[in-house]
Amino acid sequence: MAAHLSSGRVNLTALREAGRRELREFLDKCAGSKAIVWDEYLTGPFGLIAQYSLLKEHEVEKMFTLKPGRLPQADVKNVIFFVRPRLELMDIIADNVLREDRGRSPQRDFHILFVPRRSLLCEQWLKEQGVLGSFIHREQYSLDLIPFDGDLLSMEAESAFKECYLESDQTSLYHAAKGLMTLQALYGTIPQIFGKGECARHVANMMIRMKREFPGSQNSIFPVFDTLLLLDRNVDLLTPLATQLTYEGLIDEIYGIQNTYVKLPPEKFAPKKQGEGGKDLPTEPKKLQLNSAEELYAEIRDKNFNAVGSVLSKKAKIISAAFEERHHAKTVGEIKQFVSQLPHMQAARSSLANHTSIAELIKDITTSEDFFDNLTVEQEFMSGIDTDKVNNYIEDCIAQKHPLIKILRLVCLQSVCNSGLKQKVLDYYKREILQTYGYEHLLTLNNLEKAGLLKSQTSGRNNYPTIRKTLRLWMDDVNEQNPNDISYVYSGYAPLSVRLAQLLARPGWRSIEEVLKMLPGPHFEERQQVPTGLQKKRQHGENRVTLVFFLGGVTYAEIAALRFLSQMEDGGTEYVIATTKLINGTSWIKSLMEKLEPAPF
Repeated sequence: MAAHLSSGRVNLTALREAGRRELREFLDKCAGSKAIVWDEYLTGPFGLIAQYSLLKEHEVEKMFTLKPGRLPQADVKNVIFFVRPRLELMDIIADNVLREDRGRSPQRDFHILFVPRRSLLCEQWLKEQGVLGSFIHREQYSLDLIPFDGDLLSMEAESAFKECYLESDQTSLYHAAKGLMTLQALYGTIPQIFGKGECARHVANMMIRMKREFPGSQNSIFPVFDTLLLLDRNVDLLTPLATQLTYEGLIDEIYGIQNTYVKLPPEKFAPKKQGEGGKDLPTEPKKLQLNSAEELYAEIRDKNFNAVGSVLSKKAKIISAAFEERHHAKTVGEIKQFVSQLPHMQAARSSLANHTSIAELIKDITTSEDFFDNLTVEQEFMSGIDTDKVNNYIEDCIAQKHPLIKILRLVCLQSVCNSGLKQKVLDYYKREILQTYGYEHLLTLNNLEKAGLLKSQTSGRNNYPTIRKTLRLWMDDVNEQNPNDISYVYSGYAPLSVRLAQLLARPGWRSIEEVLKMLPGPHFEERQQVPTGLQKKRQHGENRVTLVFFLGGVTYAEIAALRFLSQMEDGGTEYVIATTKLINGTSWIKSLMEKLEPAPF
């Protein structure tokens, strides 16, 4: 697998390069010194495409965060706004421009770069504010798919799920189709497209239409991907609601990973000095980047958390043995060799120290009674125990006013595992939630119902047991240390979405037609013509490459499960993952929450 991932990484470099090239071209249009005013949400994703050094090479001297009022002082010729096309941001930009001192000389030139698309509505809005004419360049930067790792791409569209399923707004699906067209321009036409769900159908239709409208986009590149699998998030609403139990999944559940970075409580990372006690503990959160460039993280990120401790202690022994070697280095040659390995060894030691600290932080939580009780209820629901009546633990949590998101995740999980709740059970939960947390959460409950996460059982039939048995979603004898099945990522539950990908590869979806009909939305297959001479001749033993695109978000546990399938000796398929957004249960439910604001009078 390592070979593929490194080739995968070379692969995704082309995508990152294309992004950099487009950025350079725009910056060069604005001749002279520059200041960039950032829409804060974009700084993370941009950091994965272009480092500050690239901006500096193109005369970017200052960077500011977009906020109302006067722009900060900067002796530059150009001010460039990097923004998403949102009306509330246009108000701030208009305010910035109108407060600019026209009497100053020399005057500064304004430019605006919309990410990922220009918007007529926004430009009309700027025109009404009387500032549209102030912008010399108004362009767009199509940041559709951002490479997060060697096998992972995300659009980081945080409201994609809500837009698609609640607001019937297909903008993010258009961006997904555009991103896939860019991918095909760089990596060749993908011969086979499979999909499940309404959004998947829309994306496939848009891709086919775009291909027809731009016949010139046909390129003479051997296809890198054999198959594209488009999956709607609402085909599998269960997986993100459950607590992820992989190392990376738990870091995300507890601390939240943003654009590959995590902020952690600093006390575990304070350097221990002798005799000083803990008087100068750092107060700033510790910020770490997490990706597979770090050897140790690549090794443990996708393991079940219960299997991480033994790897860390084994590593500790290896590293201290390596440092002991210095006592045996006698000759100049041996000393030289030791010194040359030193930087690598020191990096390994600091990496080990960091992950030991993170593992301790996580262990404090996973060994708590509350975590255990919560997990027990989740696992009962997923294995089909007592899903049709009011749950005592949920009742107690509401009575003790536990965080609302925790309650919503559990109630939605119960609803999904029972194909909807009996009306009286649903009404009881809703009444308890509104009376305890406030009636302003009525809209949130309404959103969850609209999205199908919380609903009453209309047909009177619970399909979940059939789906669970046919797709083997619950495995009793799970091996967390040396897994033999993807269910290790949730200690027993195999993510439905990944099971669909696994069964598509072997033996094919025909074997599960009946279950596919029980899941929402159509399932389909499309073939794309690959120019003659470019058909892939597979070498003996060469794996197929499948791109799985999750429309509406994907969790780190699902990514871990797909990586596990890629590594299987007899798997025959390697997976690259793309998504509209990296999510966990908390961030996902949060994106659907709305508060009723009290009337202003």
